[in-house]
Amino acid sequence: MALVTIFFFYTAYRTNIFLAQQGEVAMEANLAEPGYSLELSSPIPIGYPRATLKFPLGEVSMQEREEEEEEEEKNKRMLSVNGILKRQVMDGVCSALYTDEELRLRYAYKDDALSFIPTISLPSNAASFAFKRRIIPSDKLSYWYKFDSNMWSAIYKRTYGKDYKFKAGYDSEVRLAWVSLWVGDEAGKVKSTPMKMKVQFMLQVPQDDIKTSVLMFRVKKRWDI
Repeated sequence: MALVTIFFFYTAYRTNIFLAQQGEVAMEANLAEPGYSLELSSPIPIGYPRATLKFPLGEVSMQEREEEEEEEEKNKRMLSVNGILKRQVMDGVCSALYTDEELRLRYAYKDDALSFIPTISLPSNAASFAFKRRIIPSDKLSYWYKFDSNMWSAIYKRTYGKDYKFKAGYDSEVRLAWVSLWVGDEAGKVKSTPMKMKVQFMLQVPQDDIKTSVLMFRVKKRWDI
């Protein structure tokens, strides 16, 4: 009986201590249920600790924070709660993200030719949706619209093989139209592109003042010694 108890304790509460890249120390305990873990972390050299419970559908974290009170001119300690839940619904994914007292609800449907992603934030009731459509294998159209501000943006993308990509878009919030040409795989590594180089040319045209249009370019080159 003693051996069984010790083995269960080790399996249920096995801990790992590690140092994160962002300057924090954390301890994680894997719980008995698969996919469940509890993480305690604290910034280095000083800061409030954070507790995070991870489970198959998401995670919830709690951390103490300070808020300034203008009337009393002093800091008040409060408990901050953040979390995210995700669940597969039909052919898409529903997610609920709670952070800084705001709840963001999002549904994402994606297949090989179509993406549709409506989003709403509470309590601000700010709603938006993204729509992406692959017309033919080499052509894709993306569109975003914000209901609360009537702002929208659109991007048309056409690829020529793997190493050439043409883009054109418009953003109503900044009233700016632009075109861009990529030579070399935009998302790939320079090592795998022709001549081990990527080049982008972009023309930006402000709607309110065409004379201030700007032509920009950037080059990323790799030399092997």
